[in-house]
Amino acid sequence: MICAFDSFSRFRIAVLLLATVFGGQALAQATNGDATKQFNAPHLASAASIDGKLDEAEWQQAALLEDFRQIFPVEYAEPSQPTEVRVYYTDDALYVAARLHESNPSVIAARVLRQGQAFGSDDVFALILDPYLDRRNGYRFEVNPNGVRWDGLFQNINEVEANWEGIWESAAQIDEGGWTLEMKIPFQTLSFNPDSANWGINFVRIRRGSNENIAWISRNREVNPSVAGTMGGLNGLKQGIGLDVVPSFTLRQQRIFGPIGSSDINYEPQLDMFYKITPQLNASLTINTDFSATEVDDRQVNLTRFNLFFPEKRDFFLRDVDIFEFGQIGAGGFNSVSGTGSPAASNPAKQNARPFFSRKIGLSATGQPVDINAGAKISGRVGRWNVGSLVINQGEQPGVDAQNIFVGRAVYNLGARTQIGAIVTDGNPQSNLDNTLIGTDLRYRNTNFLANTVETVAFYEQTDSEGKRNTDNAAYGMGLVLPNAQRWQGLYYYKRVEDNFNPAAGYINRTGIEDHHLNFGYRDFMQPGGYFRSVLYAAEAYRAETLNDGKLLTETMGLRVSSFTNTNDTWFSRYIYTKEVLSLPFTIYRPTDGRPPIVIPVGEYSFSELFFGSQMGTQRKWSGNFFLQGGEYYDGDHFQYRGNVTWRPNRNFSADFSYTVDDIELPYGSFMLRQFGFTTVYSFSATLSWTNLIQYDNISENLGINSRLHWIPKAGQQAFIVLNWGLIDPDKDNSFDSTLADLSLKFNYTFRF
Repeated sequence: MICAFDSFSRFRIAVLLLATVFGGQALAQATNGDATKQFNAPHLASAASIDGKLDEAEWQQAALLEDFRQIFPVEYAEPSQPTEVRVYYTDDALYVAARLHESNPSVIAARVLRQGQAFGSDDVFALILDPYLDRRNGYRFEVNPNGVRWDGLFQNINEVEANWEGIWESAAQIDEGGWTLEMKIPFQTLSFNPDSANWGINFVRIRRGSNENIAWISRNREVNPSVAGTMGGLNGLKQGIGLDVVPSFTLRQQRIFGPIGSSDINYEPQLDMFYKITPQLNASLTINTDFSATEVDDRQVNLTRFNLFFPEKRDFFLRDVDIFEFGQIGAGGFNSVSGTGSPAASNPAKQNARPFFSRKIGLSATGQPVDINAGAKISGRVGRWNVGSLVINQGEQPGVDAQNIFVGRAVYNLGARTQIGAIVTDGNPQSNLDNTLIGTDLRYRNTNFLANTVETVAFYEQTDSEGKRNTDNAAYGMGLVLPNAQRWQGLYYYKRVEDNFNPAAGYINRTGIEDHHLNFGYRDFMQPGGYFRSVLYAAEAYRAETLNDGKLLTETMGLRVSSFTNTNDTWFSRYIYTKEVLSLPFTIYRPTDGRPPIVIPVGEYSFSELFFGSQMGTQRKWSGNFFLQGGEYYDGDHFQYRGNVTWRPNRNFSADFSYTVDDIELPYGSFMLRQFGFTTVYSFSATLSWTNLIQYDNISENLGINSRLHWIPKAGQQAFIVLNWGLIDPDKDNSFDSTLADLSLKFNYTFRF
């Protein structure tokens, strides 16, 4: 395996160049009949009310689309139930309605009532919009039979940023013929080119009862902005003056317990403003920003030597987040072949060397919140350019002065498939030391390479850090990926991170390394009617070595088989071989009760593990997953059990319990990690929900309670009551002491002009 990696290192550039050239040549010969699907949306002077009923005259004047085909189980086959979609627009909004026929309405799954909750258990209708018709980016709007909304922002073509929230309306109802829905998407919610009358568009329907996915257009079982038809006739679209003013008010009481405890009450006004300079270019301003109502992170316990990675959940940073993506670092297509489980490269390793990581802003080096006094952002499109500029004024923190952080990003779209970009960051959110980064990246994507998709990427970035030598301060890499949902798929990614590379506004996992990530697989689809829908056979490997002498740091190889059933269940197994070389002692466990820490000494370690798991389809009242992993671990043994159970008895209530046990026995000591989470969601209605989350682990002995009452009377209006309560069991006797109690009341209202 080592020899194989050495070979990759020698010819990686040639492989990428050949793939790019070959892909470009193949493009001229490839055709896709689905891509020719198009229609003109009529422009109407009046609009139907959004009530889920299709009885208004406007819908009879709308464009009617009925040519739908299966994605699963048999792509392009006739669906078992008809689907009808109607589309028109007015001066200020796009209107979409659907009649989703169902001969037996009792099979319609409608268990989600909370706005914004993912519809993994429900029947779904989805609208995909690509307003720029660039086949790269866009929006996804989903509605379930309860009329509940979910939305996301496409980035890197096939990834959806689910934390994005737009302002739009929907309604739905179930009747004797199936279910119907209506959607209103204001043009103020979208970014688009007013000089173009054509948008990319697609429609998707998911039937949980029959495990059938249906689309207006699909290719290789994929639906994303690169797989879409064309909606034409869009003229005279208006966005008003394009201004959203969102004042907020937070009343917050915080109490810190202990010998020198304190109690404080704050009254904090905030202001967010969003202005469309043009229909394609957005400006954002935030003043006295408060993120107390943001959902808490899922707890992670770090059993590695390196930093963990947490996703962004704050709305200000999520707007136009796709524009700030760089080099495909951490992108899904470059993470693994499709399917559950891919352990060769950890997620932090894949995210390593991100030039901009917004979670660094507003957090101290120890993970404590830091005030954001103000922030401004300009992002969008200007001609062939995608541009983004972000400035944040971060407040003082212990040992660190107030800081200004700047991020600038520009990407030039060279044709339909090639992008070349640059990024600049300046500032250090966690230190007084100056820091600057510059970088450039190149991306090529061909969706018709021998009837498949092939993508190549390359990047280079360099930092200038006060206190570090300005030598060996670069990071660069390149990759090739076949992100196909069926048949052959795989990737090769190379990354080099030099010793003094220091992206202060980005994410760094470790420096002084170069790594290789290789995986490939084949997904075979079964004939319909059986238990299994498809099987994925995959192999992958990861190798990290030092820059100075090429010595091995980490090597992982894995084989896996994943089986996907026609009832939305998944079964998977894998074998993992790991080789680790420790040049420094590794403290894997540090007890809180005064016992000495468990330290793995310097040395070379090789170990193997087996992994088995299953995941039940979430359309059932009871669902969940189960994972079992065990084998050698350094010079000892490791056994892990992970599982969760979800209960959805009705659309109003759901409960989820997760539990993880890691039993580690080493010659240097043994310990057992236990971690659990319990979540309940009660939806009083589609506008009012109450979420409770309890998390605990026996390593930190911290018990965290988050209770969140969320009221959304209308899109763009919301109120929160949030309680965060922290407790600790320092003596490990199940006697918990309070450490922090934080109660916040927050509301905001969007004034749209």
